Amino acid sequence: MASPQAREFPVAPLQPMVWPIAILLTIVLPLAITAAVVFGSQQRPLPGAAMATLLGVLLLTALVLAMLGRRRITLENGMLVVAAAFYTRKAPVASLDLAHARIASLDERTEFRPGLKTNGYGLPGFQAGHFRLRNRAKAFCLLTGQQRVLILPQQDGAFLLLSPEQPQALLDALRAA
Repeated sequence: MASPQAREFPVAPLQPMVWPIAILLTIVLPLAITAAVVFGSQQRPLPGAAMATLLGVLLLTALVLAMLGRRRITLENGMLVVAAAFYTRKAPVASLDLAHARIASLDERTEFRPGLKTNGYGLPGFQAGHFRLRNRAKAFCLLTGQQRVLILPQQDGAFLLLSPEQPQALLDALRAA
């Protein structure tokens, strides 16, 4: 539950292509592989195995879609809290180098694009968790697009890359905190 001093900043909506890709990867692909194994087998599959596979696919789908929905940016008690899919990152505002923070397009500032996923969750159009950027710096990301990304350097050399609906409002609130 949010404290009375907490302020939430809405995350930019997911791009329309994310949902069909998530469904393709979690329902269509596993079912196609299962069907190929079942119908390509010389033995008749057990009905229980088919039901267990179907249940597994449905649970996987529910988990993936639930994680796509877990996106939150909150400023509370001098702490920036970012919930992104399976991950939550808490950073004291004092640990951020706000003088060098910027709002940029990752299409133009390609050095800040997430490259290697070290412990993250990603689909085309959605990236959450821990990544190495193209400039090799560490970053925690909650990205729903490449445009208007709030790039927050931390004093330890790592970055927070966020996609709030209104990045300037979040940056102003961080500076005011």
